[in-house]
Amino acid sequence: MMNDSFKIVPFTSAYAAAFKAINQQWIEQYFKMEPSDFKALDHPQENIIDQGGYIAVALLDKEVVGVCALIKMDGNRFDYELAKMGVTPKAQGKRVGYLLGEHIIAKAKSLGAKNIFIESNRVLVPAIKLYEKLGFVEIEGPPSPYERADIQMEYRF
Repeated sequence: MMNDSFKIVPFTSAYAAAFKAINQQWIEQYFKMEPSDFKALDHPQENIIDQGGYIAVALLDKEVVGVCALIKMDGNRFDYELAKMGVTPKAQGKRVGYLLGEHIIAKAKSLGAKNIFIESNRVLVPAIKLYEKLGFVEIEGPPSPYERADIQMEYRF
C-alpha cells in the first residue's frame, strides 16, 4: 500500500483541523473528550510544538490519513510522550500507524530522548499491539490526567 504517494511530514497550521478531527473521531468512538484532549487538540502549536514537542502528519495522495504527537515531558522520568496518534478509518490496517510510530521514535531519538512514555486503554487492542510491535513495554507510570488511561508503556533507547 505504501508507495510514492505516501509520506510523513511535520505539522503546520494547515493540518490543525485534521489533527483534531482524526483524534476526536477515535476518542469519541470509544470514550469521551477530556480537558487534556481539548488543550492539545485545540491549540497544538502552543501546547505541543512550542513546548519542545513535534507532530507528524501522514499523507496519502496529499490527504491526511494519520497523525501522531511527541509531547515533551518535564519534571519526571520520561523525556517524551507519544500521544494523539490516530489513523483515519479508511487507512487503518495499511501500516500507517506503524510507520508513524517508527517516525516518532526516530524523531525522539534525534532529539536526545532516552525514553518515550505512552498511556492508553486496553480496549484499544490494535493500538496496544502496535505499541508492543514498536518495542514499548508495559510499566507502572505516574498518575494520568486521563480517566480512560488504564495502561502505561515505555520505549527505552
